[in-house]
Amino acid sequence: MAGTGPAYEDDDSGGGGMISDINVTPLVDIVLVLLIIMMVAAPLIANNPSIKVELPKASTGDDTQKSTISLTLRKDGQLYFNEDAITEADVKTRIAGEFARNREVQAIVAADRGVPYGNVMHLIDLVKSLGVTKFALNIDAAP
Repeated sequence: MAGTGPAYEDDDSGGGGMISDINVTPLVDIVLVLLIIMMVAAPLIANNPSIKVELPKASTGDDTQKSTISLTLRKDGQLYFNEDAITEADVKTRIAGEFARNREVQAIVAADRGVPYGNVMHLIDLVKSLGVTKFALNIDAAP
């Protein structure tokens, strides 16, 4: 007969036909659940910096994608260069090395809200004195 599905017969009726189709519905269900979990969890993972600082709020700001240097100054005075705790002397050598490799390097400076203004300006002045003219200040976007 044209247009009918496969004829499956019971073992009791003597046909002994074998079902050879695979049911993929459970596989599709599992894949969709995993996809939804990944879609929900990805923004949470991507937006959490590993060095916790309380950034100041600002209503204006731009996303920067081309930076290669990330400087973070915590409230306790600890300085980080791309998530590595370092001293000011080490910052000078690392920035000089990055600037030698790429003259268009951009620095992102993130400072805790409790850091004195003078310390932030000292860090910016240090970055600019080493030749990096493009820098950005990291903020939390105000609602």
